[in-house]
Amino acid sequence: MNIKSLKLGLFTGVFALVALGANAQQKQAEHSNANVRMGQKALLDGDFKNAESYLTKALPAEGKDPDVLYMLGYSQFQNGDYKKSAETFGKVVALNPKNANALYFKAKANNTLAVQASSKVSVANKEQLLRVAIEDYSKAIAITPTDSKFYQNRAIANRDLGILIGTAGTPNYNKAMATDAYNNAIKDYEKVLSFDSSKKDIQTEVKKAKVYRDNLK
Repeated sequence: MNIKSLKLGLFTGVFALVALGANAQQKQAEHSNANVRMGQKALLDGDFKNAESYLTKALPAEGKDPDVLYMLGYSQFQNGDYKKSAETFGKVVALNPKNANALYFKAKANNTLAVQASSKVSVANKEQLLRVAIEDYSKAIAITPTDSKFYQNRAIANRDLGILIGTAGTPNYNKAMATDAYNNAIKDYEKVLSFDSSKKDIQTEVKKAKVYRDNLK
């Protein structure tokens, strides 16, 4: 297994199939950095704590390798360190702006930070995190417009934004902007249904978003 073959993957499900199949016919020598090799092995074993530790030790020497950074960002995401994960995936995107999955994870990490109940982030910063997440999902969609998970997660980010700015009494309350956020969420959920109309959970999310929108004060 080589580093290049891992750069797009979640290592489970369809992400893993995409990642592992991308370079199946292009076998390369093992990475020269021992910490990268150990981090990669830990990652494949599902030991994300040690993977993060080893891959962090590989820096700054491997700080310009987007594949090493991708694995580190993914390990941080799995360990629940969403702030560091977003920062690391941001570095991946800086090195490879066309990496749609890095954009996806950066967005997902920021979205998670914005809605965590235990988060000490201010309401204004939560709004900013959600807007950045929406922007990154949009960039991922522009790169890979046929991937339904990008639309679904952008819908979630818009829904969360609608909830955040559509709650009366909060400092950033804005009914018009909340309405737009819910409408954008509905549009993306409906796009997901255009890929697979049998998704009952998405049908439910469309109904819920409409209720939230229509009940704005």
